[in-house]
Amino acid sequence: MVFALVALVVLALLGAVHRYVWRRFVGDTTAPGSTLRRVGTVAAFVLPLLSLGAMTSGRVGAPFWLQQVLAWPGFLWLACLLYLTLALLVGEVVRPLLLRFLARRDARTETAENGTADGAASGTASGAPSGTTSGTPAAPASGALAGTPGEPRTRTGELVASRTAAAPSPSDPAVRAAPDPAAAAAAEPAAKADAEPATETDPESMAKADTEPAVKAGTEPAESPSAEAPAVPAPALAPGPSRRLFVSRVVGGVAAAAGLATVGYGTYGVLRGPSVQRITVPLAKLPRAAHGFRIAVVSDIHIGPILGRAHTRRIVDTINATSPDLVAVVGDLVDGSVADLGSAAEPLAALRARHGSYFVTGNHEYFSGAEQWVDHVRELGLVPLENARVEIEGFDLAGVNDIAGETEGQGPDFVRALGDRDRGRAAVLMAHQPVVIHDAVEHGVDLQLSGHTHGGQLWPGNMLAELANPTVAGLERYGDTQLFVSRGAGAWGPPVRVGAPSDITVVELASRQA
Repeated sequence: MVFALVALVVLALLGAVHRYVWRRFVGDTTAPGSTLRRVGTVAAFVLPLLSLGAMTSGRVGAPFWLQQVLAWPGFLWLACLLYLTLALLVGEVVRPLLLRFLARRDARTETAENGTADGAASGTASGAPSGTTSGTPAAPASGALAGTPGEPRTRTGELVASRTAAAPSPSDPAVRAAPDPAAAAAAEPAAKADAEPATETDPESMAKADTEPAVKAGTEPAESPSAEAPAVPAPALAPGPSRRLFVSRVVGGVAAAAGLATVGYGTYGVLRGPSVQRITVPLAKLPRAAHGFRIAVVSDIHIGPILGRAHTRRIVDTINATSPDLVAVVGDLVDGSVADLGSAAEPLAALRARHGSYFVTGNHEYFSGAEQWVDHVRELGLVPLENARVEIEGFDLAGVNDIAGETEGQGPDFVRALGDRDRGRAAVLMAHQPVVIHDAVEHGVDLQLSGHTHGGQLWPGNMLAELANPTVAGLERYGDTQLFVSRGAGAWGPPVRVGAPSDITVVELASRQA
C-alpha cells in the first residue's frame, strides 16, 4: 500500500514537471498546429515512457537487449529533465526582468520617434513661402476658379505653387475650407485638359494653358520639395504577444543550451572513467611495520545495461596503475544478473594487489541475485567478506553484508565479523552504506570504508544524500572511528555526474608510531 502510494506521488510529480517543461519549451514558443509543436508534444509523451521503461525493465525481468535499448534514452532523459527544469526555474526570474527592459526600451524608442515626427512637421510649416502663411488665402476663391466675370484669372503655375506650399499645414484656413462643389465641377474639364499633354506645341495650346484654370487640389507636381513624405523609421519590437514570444524563445533557448551542455559534460565524465584520489589516514593502533600500507578503495561500479565490459576494464587498469597493497570493492558492483552481466565483470580477474582483492555486497546486489554474484566474484579471484574478517599485515580487515540483505536474512552481523577479535589491533571495516558507522564505533573499528552515496552524483542530489547519510563523501571522524566515503567509480541510472566526479581512492594507512 505504501509503495503504491509513493509510486503514484512520483508519477504525479513527473507528470507535472513534464507539463511545465512542455509549456515553456513548446507551448510558449511554437504556433498551434505547427510541425515543431507536434514534434514537441509527441516527445513530451514518449520520453517519460522511455524513462519509466528504463527504470522498471530490469526489475520485471525484461530481456537484456530491451534493457539496453531503453537505458540510454530513458536514463539520459531523466538527467536532461532535471537540468532543463532547473534552468527554466532560473529563467522564471529572468523573464519578467527582460520583459520590463524591452517595454521600457520600446517606450523610449516610441517617444523619440514622436519627437522626431513633431520636429519634422514644425520645420515644414515654418519653411513654407510667405504668401501661404496662416490667415492668408493660398488660392483664389471658388468664383475665380469658376471664371467669375469681373475678376482676373489665376495662372496655372501660380495656382500650383500656392496649393503646394499650403498643403503641409493642417491649420491653414485655406486647407480646412471645403471646396465649392459647383466650382469644382466647373474646374474639372480644365484640370483634365492640363493632365493630358498636347501633341503639338502650337500657340493656341500655349495660350489655352496660360488662360485655363490649372488643376484640382491634390494634383501637385511630384518634384515639389514640400510634397516629399518624411522617411518612416523601422518599427521597434511590437508590444504584447510578440514581445512575450521573443522573451519565451530567448529564455527557452538559453535554458535548453545550459541544461543539455551540463548533461553532456556530466556524461563525458562518466564515460571517461574515474580519476585517482589519494588520502592518508593515521591509525593509532597501526604498527610501524604497516606504515604506508595502501588500500585502493572502489565502490559503486554499477556494471549494467549502459556501463559494461569496457567500463570494468577502465577501472581495473586504473587500479592496477596505482600498485596497491590491497583492493577493497565496497558494494554495488552490478545492476543485473550474472547471466546478463557475468562476462562484463570478467576483467575484475585482472586485478593485481600484493594482499589480494576483497568484496562486500551493496544494496544493488540484492536486486540482482546476491548469492550468484558472491559465487561469481569468488571465481574471478576476489575474496567475499560476508560478515567475516581476515588478518592482514598489521591490522584486521573485516566486511559486513549490506543492510538490504536483511530482507533475505543476510543482513550485516557485526558480532560475527568483529566480536571475538583482539581490540589491541587496528581494524579496518568494509561496509557499503555509511549509516552503519554507529555500529562500527560500538565495535571499536578504527576505519570504515564505504560508498553508496555517489557523492550525490547529480547536483543538487548531494543535499538529499546528506539527509540520509552521516557523510556523503570524504573522511570524517566519529569518536575514535574514522569514516571514509568514496564517491564511486560508476553511476546509477543516468550515466551522468555533475558536481560529484567519479573516483578511485588510494587510502594510505599511517602509523603514529612511525
